[in-house]
Amino acid sequence: MATKRKSSGSRKVKRAMHEMKRGKLRSGRSGKKVTGRKQAIAIGLSEARKSGAKIPKKKKSARKKRGG
Repeated sequence: MATKRKSSGSRKVKRAMHEMKRGKLRSGRSGKKVTGRKQAIAIGLSEARKSGAKIPKKKKSARKKRGG
């Protein structure tokens, strides 16, 4: 059985996490150092989307309806 190759999305996220752990990952416009794990993942996925990887859009959180 052939092994499945990693998607470009997972490669980008892995690279972003690697940079974040070493203090090299910077956010886009402000250029501040990224320290959060979730932010590093978001940057990796964003870069993958820009390069054309098939990654689904972020799902919107379901808002609670107000009773009344």
